[in-house]
Amino acid sequence: MTTVKKTLTALLLTLTLALLAVGVGAQDSETTLRFTLWIPVDSPRGELFAQIGEEFSALNPGVTIQFDYIPFADYATTLPLQLSGSNPPDAGWLTENVAPTWVQSGILADLAPALVDDEGYDFADLAPSAMELWSGGEAVYGVPFSTSPFLLIYNRDLFAAAGVDAPDAMIANDTYTWENLAASLKTIRDETGVAGLQSVNGGLYSGERVWHTVMPLVRAYGGDAWDADNTCQLNSAESVAGISALHQMIFSDRAVEAPGEVVDFYTGSAAVLMGQLSGVGPLAEASFEWDIAPLPAGEAGQASVIGQAAFVVFNNSPNREMAVEFVKFLTNKENTLRIANFFPPIRASVLETDVLLTANPTIAPESMRAAVISQTLTGRVLPSHPNFPTIDLTSRAYWDQLWTPDADVQGVMNQMCAAIQPLLGE
Repeated sequence: MTTVKKTLTALLLTLTLALLAVGVGAQDSETTLRFTLWIPVDSPRGELFAQIGEEFSALNPGVTIQFDYIPFADYATTLPLQLSGSNPPDAGWLTENVAPTWVQSGILADLAPALVDDEGYDFADLAPSAMELWSGGEAVYGVPFSTSPFLLIYNRDLFAAAGVDAPDAMIANDTYTWENLAASLKTIRDETGVAGLQSVNGGLYSGERVWHTVMPLVRAYGGDAWDADNTCQLNSAESVAGISALHQMIFSDRAVEAPGEVVDFYTGSAAVLMGQLSGVGPLAEASFEWDIAPLPAGEAGQASVIGQAAFVVFNNSPNREMAVEFVKFLTNKENTLRIANFFPPIRASVLETDVLLTANPTIAPESMRAAVISQTLTGRVLPSHPNFPTIDLTSRAYWDQLWTPDADVQGVMNQMCAAIQPLLGE
């Protein structure tokens, strides 16, 4: 995307958010609740939500839940446009990185009156740390349904075929580092011809999942995107060390999918997939043996990175009261337990017991405990900022400069920090 196009896109998003803060006027009463999400409705996860929607409709005759799929890559820009139209969605999913923007813009409805004092709902069961990003004063602007650590899903057969230790063996031997994993993946590529690590959703080079793929290494090497004072840290020595380690894995070790290379972990053409617990769904009938592992350690140790997604209700919903009730229904204890088959929950009654260990029978309890539960309790959420949509668009040109063999990582990160620092300070 050119600089001009990115600027225009950022301006359009800003204007749209401003319009939404004002509102688009009252709509005629509807009995159909439109709920947006970024997973296909006909996927196993989508089918679960459809079933819960049907159960809500049975309890509320005349109310129908319509799930509208928006691809993740388009979600943050398509949703504001839909909300400013004549038939806005009522509720949906929202990621952590844009939460501050939407809260400040007044787009999200306050859920607190319906949730906090309802004894049957048990608001206190929601982990306070997980709710921090979605709360302001007494208001509650969303309820996370997924506080999901990034992890590695790996093809155990490929590690065995190449004669190298799989992640679980490295953990047992206390050798589980990004450097050692890269060496094993290089051997897998050399011995089997199969690519090593596939980035999150294969979206590293498109920019769709660049932060999700880069931040685990940045933090493992002691860096971060920006600090508590909103000063860019991507050009710090620690951050550059993490990004340089990824760059070496791509171009020197050939341990990560290369730019332009098409791989698919699910079909066996990559040894490892960086992702989240939701990524194991398509593996129910996999033709190879697989497992999950936490992220490896870097020079600063092991760093757990959390991605959050929350259920929210939009202020200009024509059916706001009923939409709030549906979010309340989605996040009660019973449905939280069902959704935990795909997404790590924030209810202590589910997370801190053995329930989650057995919620997904395809994953061994010890792997679930090591890669999901322990990391959820100690992890830090991905970077977020009220200006994140514009920061993301501005940074993409600089990320693109990194994906060449002779890239000057320090120089590119210096340029990126110079470009985004004014946005961080706004």
